[in-house]
Amino acid sequence: MLKVLKFGGTSVGTLDRIQNVANIIKKIRDEGHDVIAVVSAMSGETNKLIEYAEYYSKTPKLDEIDMLLSSGERVTSALLSIALNEMGLKATSMSGREAGIVTDNAHTKARIEHIDTTGMKKAIKEGNIIIVAGFQGVVQDSLRVSTLGRGGSDLTAVAIAGAIEADVCEIYTDVDGIYTTDPRIEPKAKKLEKISYDEMLELASLGAKVLQNRSVEMAKKLNVNLVSRSSFTPEVEGTLITKEENIMEKPVVSGIALDKNQVRVGMYGVTDRPGIASAIFTALADANINVDMIVQTVGVDGKTDLDFTIPKTDWEICKTVMEKFRPETENIDYNEKICKVSIVGVGMKSHTGVASKAFTALANENINIRIISTSEIKISMIIDEKYAELAVRALHEAYDLDK
Repeated sequence: MLKVLKFGGTSVGTLDRIQNVANIIKKIRDEGHDVIAVVSAMSGETNKLIEYAEYYSKTPKLDEIDMLLSSGERVTSALLSIALNEMGLKATSMSGREAGIVTDNAHTKARIEHIDTTGMKKAIKEGNIIIVAGFQGVVQDSLRVSTLGRGGSDLTAVAIAGAIEADVCEIYTDVDGIYTTDPRIEPKAKKLEKISYDEMLELASLGAKVLQNRSVEMAKKLNVNLVSRSSFTPEVEGTLITKEENIMEKPVVSGIALDKNQVRVGMYGVTDRPGIASAIFTALADANINVDMIVQTVGVDGKTDLDFTIPKTDWEICKTVMEKFRPETENIDYNEKICKVSIVGVGMKSHTGVASKAFTALANENINIRIISTSEIKISMIIDEKYAELAVRALHEAYDLDK
């Protein structure tokens, strides 16, 4: 079996932790598997390199930033390879270029275009464990180093697993799998054995931080079986993220997600004319503001009300954009003391009463719902932030997720 393993910054944060990763790889190797390991930079290393660059310039050339930041992962890959060789195993480190990862030329946020697996296949055939520096590739035309942006090492691992047709891609973090909700909020949270790509995508987009959206999307596209597990408790089975049809019993609700990074924008008394919504949301899109939930009331006397939510990080930019629409609006209001709580589950497709159970659970706790948004496998609700954790626990209990 060929396994692609990915180890994040906390897993390789110190020399002792790199040794721990080497021990994990040795155990997997001793079980008879071929191994490609993808590594992040040691925790804190990337931020330190950014600070070094900013010492000279607040706006350095992006290709130089890529050259700088990509060094962090190469350091880790070389150190891990040295540790493995010292243990009597045959290992070789590879940069993104040597691993055959070719990207577009969008420096600091490049996208993988293709992977030439010839070099990796040759190294495996020669009996090597391969340690790939994650987060990076090479631009085809210029041959300059490129980096993949946030979650780039996860993306590297999934892309390699798909290109080389690995049997599984295991993502090692400091968490031993995907839970029904955050165990810090609800101690009764249970670790899931399996979850579908679509459920994981919803949970990731709704605030669950274990896996990045881009890596799950790519895993679904390339049909790569993902496993989320911990490098600190490698003996514990993780959570398998796979196709929906591979999950025999589909639970009605798989998890509860909480996102406190929300601001509600209320536009009241907006001129109710054709194209006003288009103008507002085009302006927000042009400012790269991600709009989430949207509610518009029925127009009365030529006026309408419009509510939507945005990330708190975009709040100040949003205020600037909204000023353009003051002449057509009676009032614009912002509320940052809100949060979004969501329930996710593929079983919603075939079960009735899922939404009413959620609304009843919150009503029983005297929690008022401000905005509701639904999809085929998700129900999201905006509530006051002070009720965030109470809402999570109430919903977790309502759907018997602690059973």
